[in-house]
Amino acid sequence: MSQVSTLSPGLGLGLVVLAVLVGLTGFGLYTAFGPPAQGLTDPFDDHED
Repeated sequence: MSQVSTLSPGLGLGLVVLAVLVGLTGFGLYTAFGPPAQGLTDPFDDHED
């Protein structure tokens, strides 16, 4: 019989949290510096004194 190895629940949860954090960081960088950033404006430039 082959033995099926399983992840502990803590390790699985940690990997899910890590994947979500990496995904959100990538999405933030894409939004800030990628093509969607062309429509962003600097609020400090809009209100110069």
